[in-house]
Parts: sequence; C-alpha cells; structure tokens
Amino acid sequence: MPIRHYNRDVEFRQLRYFIAVAEVLSFTRAGQKLHIAQPALSRQIRQLEEEIGVQLLLRDRRRVELTDAGRAFLKEARAVVDQASHALDVVRRTARGEYGMVRIGIASGLSSQVNRVLTEHAKRCPGVELQCRDILSTLQNEALRERSIDVGFLRPPVDSSHLQSELLFKEQFLVFLKKSNPLAKRRKLRLKQIAHEPLLLNKPSVSTGVYDKALDLYKRAGITPTVIHTDTAPYEEAGTVLVTSGKGIYLGVGAVLGHPELGSGVAVVPLDEPDATIEVHAAWRKNEKSQAVLAFLNSVRRVLKGFPVMAKGKP
Repeated sequence: MPIRHYNRDVEFRQLRYFIAVAEVLSFTRAGQKLHIAQPALSRQIRQLEEEIGVQLLLRDRRRVELTDAGRAFLKEARAVVDQASHALDVVRRTARGEYGMVRIGIASGLSSQVNRVLTEHAKRCPGVELQCRDILSTLQNEALRERSIDVGFLRPPVDSSHLQSELLFKEQFLVFLKKSNPLAKRRKLRLKQIAHEPLLLNKPSVSTGVYDKALDLYKRAGITPTVIHTDTAPYEEAGTVLVTSGKGIYLGVGAVLGHPELGSGVAVVPLDEPDATIEVHAAWRKNEKSQAVLAFLNSVRRVLKGFPVMAKGKP
C-alpha cells in the first residue's frame, strides 16, 4: 500500500520490527530473530505507535496481542515491506544487467547463431526482455546510430566512427545453382568452373559487404562476370525461382540450407577460393552505458566468439 497512509516520520525498520513482533507475539523471540535487545525493540514499537497515534499491541508481563488496528496495520506493513524489497531487487538486478530490455537487429541468414545467444542469455538473465528485428546489414549502422536497436548482428561495413564492434566468426561463400546443373553434384566449386554462368547479386543496398566481396573474388580470379542485379536473396522464393528457371547462379552466405523457401530444385555448394569468407560482427554504440546491453554482449562473446567458419550452410 502507498506509504502516504502513514506518518512521514515512520521508519522502514520500524515496520520490520513491528512485523517481527506481530508474527511471534513475543518481544523476546522477535528480538532474538532481529538480533536486537528486547528493551530497544520495545522502545522502537512504542515510538511507532506514537508516530501514527494508534495502539498496535496489547502487552503485559504474560502475553502480547494485536489490537484490531494492529491486525490491519500488519497487513499493510507487510505489503509495504514486500514492495520495497521488490524495488531493491529490481534496482540491484538492473545494476547487474539482469533486468531491462535489449533491442537486437539480425541480418539475413544469421538467425540460427543469434538464437543460440538468446537462449543462453534468457537462462542467465530471465528478467531481460529481448526484442529482435530482421534488418539488412547495410541498414543496421543507421538503426544503431538512431537508437532503434541496441545490438546488431551484421556483415561489414561497420561505422567505426560511431560504433564499436567485435568479430564473431566468418561465413563461407556458397554457390546456389540448379540441381539439374552437372556442377551441382560437386563437393566444392571454383569460380573458373562457373565463370560462364550469369551472376545473380542482391543490390549493394542489401549488404554492401557481401556484394563487394563477391565481385572482389571474381576480380582476384581474373574473371569478369555477367552481373544481374536482383531485389531478392537466393533463399527467398523469388530468388529460388530465378535459379531454377536458369537465370543464373547466386553467391551467398548464411545458414540457409534449412531455409523453408530453398526448394528441392536448388543445390548449394561451398565456394573453394582463397579467402572466400566474410566476417560477421556484433556492433553497438560507443560508450554504451546500459548494463542490460553490456551483459547481453558478454553472452554474445561466451556463445559466438571463435565460432568456426561455416561450411555447407551448417550452423
């Protein structure tokens, strides 16, 4: 109950003292429980009664009893003490990062790895609300700067002037091609084997890092691909149709083999080229003060740091 019902001079400890006496109806036993001398405890209860102007306890040499007012006050005092204890617990948990909210941005193909972090963090900090959104890597820098998310899981580039980031792991590039293509049976593919295939690429606005790295791999191999820009990812339904209809092949990354839209007509084969990987980072604002965010980042490090390079789309 709101504390305004009581005199403003009533102390929190006096409520605890009164509850202890009222529960055992003995100043001696209550004093032992509270580790306070019986005369001092009696004096505190008398002061409480004087402050509120009501007798709470009837006492003589043989017994202690609650008055009607005392019974009503006991119920109210317990509510106040319980609420105060809850408030203190929330404050302490918040200071340890165990209470609050963390808003998370997840780039395409990273959900399985991020889910491992969420599961671990929920066990460690069940009082933290975790909100997740699918956000393209290229857009996460702005989302972090504008404070619409607190932590981003993304591929480069990362705005190092405003954000901090840590490398979590590297993903292997994969080739998406028709299952009827003879090359689909290979365990791995070199770029020279697929150089004649039109290259389907998501526009750089989706993921600048993946776009630039894919073209760089071709450049290093001395190949100039025929590029067809698309608005869809290889594991989305429209992207699957482009591949199965023979429009071209995709180079992509991410844990996509189990994606529901990746139909039976598409094969995924690892790309066997030097440095055919791309980094995945966790990013957050510089000088982050939220203990909930910092505690979540500790869970990220615990679960994902040193995560092995993904092969064949397996998490």
